[in-house]
Amino acid sequence: MFKSDNVSRRQFVRGTLAAAAVAGIESRTIPNADAASTGAAKKDAAVNAMPCGKIGNATISRLLLGGNLIAGHMHARDLNKYVRPLFKAYATEEKILETLRLAEEHGVNTVFESGASYIQKYNRQYDGKMQFIPHIKVDSSQTPAELERHIQQQVDSGAVALYVWGVAADRLVQAGAVDQIARAVELAKYYDLPVGVGSHSLLVPMACEKLGVPCDFYVKTLHQDDYPSATPKELRKEFIWLNGGEGWYDNMWCINPEETVAFMQTVKKPWIAFKVLAAGAYYPLQGFKYAFESGADFIAVGMLDFQIKEDCELACRFVRDTQQRKRPWQA
Repeated sequence: MFKSDNVSRRQFVRGTLAAAAVAGIESRTIPNADAASTGAAKKDAAVNAMPCGKIGNATISRLLLGGNLIAGHMHARDLNKYVRPLFKAYATEEKILETLRLAEEHGVNTVFESGASYIQKYNRQYDGKMQFIPHIKVDSSQTPAELERHIQQQVDSGAVALYVWGVAADRLVQAGAVDQIARAVELAKYYDLPVGVGSHSLLVPMACEKLGVPCDFYVKTLHQDDYPSATPKELRKEFIWLNGGEGWYDNMWCINPEETVAFMQTVKKPWIAFKVLAAGAYYPLQGFKYAFESGADFIAVGMLDFQIKEDCELACRFVRDTQQRKRPWQA
């Protein structure tokens, strides 16, 4: 794969070469545009207005900006030695702030997962209103006091919601420690923010629902499994991304999409789907459509500046065209 969730090799190379030429194009206006053109632009803007949903008291855009790229993290499979330096050279602080500006300009109002310092700087310097949903790291070695301090730090970063980090929740469920997820959720709810639970494994929301963990939403991977580098079905195992194993090399984050879709139809809580492009294996046209039609209420997607306009238009289109589905909208 190429970047966290939606940079294909071709997209990144094309965008890198063209970035200087197209920088800022979305914000330009034509000085002598006639009234008809202005009216058409307003109509297009209305059609493409980003829909939102509610998680607790927070109003969240249906498309969230994935924070991995803001924080400099990505999946690149065996190209990592090449791709990471390339990305670092491209994603300067100026470019990251521009990406946040473009995202907000196109209706994305929330960053998911990481990048707090950039979000804070962007909001200060550009009078932005970008929101943030950071994760909570939970592990068996933490004392209650350490966990409370960590949650407080995440709240202080400007959070409008919190969620138990997917890697942490996977590890805890694998170890049979679902009660520690419940404890973290209960501690975080003290701050009057919606609190979710993330995971790559379907066993996590299943365990949380069975135990009655009082979370407000789920963050769960979802993508199809028919791309060439997908782990063969006979080699897929729960928690394979934690333990490694034959057939997996940073390339598959939802090993059972049909089962995930079926189970989430029974869950009456909002669902933020992530890795919806299988970390670069699918184009947004495919991944967004599948996620929303399959029941996701929101999708979190890593986007570079030159991808935002098209991705936002696609998200608006698929939300608008997918009002009737097997899993009712939960947010």
